[in-house]
Amino acid sequence: MKPNPPTAWNPSRLDARRFAEAGGELRGEVQVMDLIRLREDLHAGGEGAATGPVTWQARAELRPAAQGGAPAAWMHLEASAEVPLTCQRCLGPVQATLMVDRWFRFVATEAVAEAEDDDCEEDLLALEPRPSLIELLEDELLMALPLVPMHETCPVAVPMASADRPDADETEPARPNPFQALAQLKRPRG
Repeated sequence: MKPNPPTAWNPSRLDARRFAEAGGELRGEVQVMDLIRLREDLHAGGEGAATGPVTWQARAELRPAAQGGAPAAWMHLEASAEVPLTCQRCLGPVQATLMVDRWFRFVATEAVAEAEDDDCEEDLLALEPRPSLIELLEDELLMALPLVPMHETCPVAVPMASADRPDADETEPARPNPFQALAQLKRPRG
């Protein structure tokens, strides 16, 4: 007698093959602050640093293999989150929307994934050890972070030169040019 497929899937240790065979779907929310590696990249404290949940969903299916072998397990992962990052111009908090929309094909082992990775366009994951959807979600959110987070228009005036600094002292004496001192040393004495 064939056992019934599980009705509740464990996102921490997903049996991706059975999840795909059942056409499984999972959805949920996880707090951004519970994703330790992502939390390290967020704006540190202060006004505007509130975080909300990451909403996500995963659905899986079996697809025929390209060379006529056994059907392959595929999973589609979607997620979105609003996170506070540090603006690279004004250094204040800037809200960024992170979006994930990726398909993954599962292969038998990490070694197979590594061997096939260069020859295929899709993202590969190993069936064993069983993947954690939450760790995969965090990986994808980290890759979705903007390279240089910035406001469209910063809420505060941004100093563009040292003279624009509010602490710049106009009475500060001019510093001697070190190259002039070197030129003095090179002059012949006579």
